[in-house]
Amino acid sequence: MYTRIIGTGSYLPKQIVSNDELAKRVDTSDEWIFTRTGIRSRHIASGEETSSYMGHQASLKALAAAELQASDLDMIIVATTTPDKGLPNTACLLQERLGISAIPAFDITVACAGFIYALSVADQFIRTGSAKTILVVGAEVLTAVTDWSDRSTCVLFGDGAGAVIVQGSEKPGILSTHLHADGRQKDNLYIPSPLPGQARADEPSYIRMQGREVFRFAVKALGDVVEEALKANHLPQSAIDWLIPHQANLRIITATAEKLQLSMDKVVVTVDRHANTSAASVPLALDEAVRDGRIQRGQTLLLEAIGGGFVWGSALIVY
Repeated sequence: MYTRIIGTGSYLPKQIVSNDELAKRVDTSDEWIFTRTGIRSRHIASGEETSSYMGHQASLKALAAAELQASDLDMIIVATTTPDKGLPNTACLLQERLGISAIPAFDITVACAGFIYALSVADQFIRTGSAKTILVVGAEVLTAVTDWSDRSTCVLFGDGAGAVIVQGSEKPGILSTHLHADGRQKDNLYIPSPLPGQARADEPSYIRMQGREVFRFAVKALGDVVEEALKANHLPQSAIDWLIPHQANLRIITATAEKLQLSMDKVVVTVDRHANTSAASVPLALDEAVRDGRIQRGQTLLLEAIGGGFVWGSALIVY
């Protein structure tokens, strides 16, 4: 039994903010941002465009692509670091928006690697026969936890949601997933406290990042986890048709492609328009490349991501 992606969907907030517009708020420029990150613009959610709202919009598109109804789902898994509420979890709120009940619905909080982790969890449920059809969503409102006075971080993030429907199949689908974490890196990328009672006046709960340390660790970790996936499946680098990386920084993406000896023509890049949307970035990129026809059935995809924790992982998939 394989876990096969049978539908994809995505949603991006209506408001688009360019680098030039950001430069009016902080001491930066389009050239400074682009040369360091590859980012030109990002989408910023309104108050109504919460993680559950965006996840719902992406889910409806994924269900339509799979030619299924919400009632066909056996489980909902949402990857998010920016839930609508402390309680209940975002997956339950998404479940209510979809008009269904009873089936399991839960969140995974693994920052930018959230979608890979959620996909891996869904794969285990399907392979063991515990579920047949699962909705997996990555949704983030990172701009809500962004310090707009800190030019080293505020230029990096955007909002959005991506979704996939996965289903048990005898046809090849997810070949393997590989997950890792290293809590010793906790001080390199973090949000001080999500709990109002624990927030400190001298340390607001915004994203804090040690950029150089994150970059250095990410390049090695992502390269290693990509090689791990290929080795586990006894496949050469040439077997990869498309690399779908976490969209954090174009330099990290390029470094990973170079390690794979993969042309950038075979890498799905959205960071220039979406910025870093954390758990949403991989499914957003996947949906874009599926819908514009680049990704075709039978092709081999390598998904990878790394996030605060540090947590990282990869998934090798026959689409």
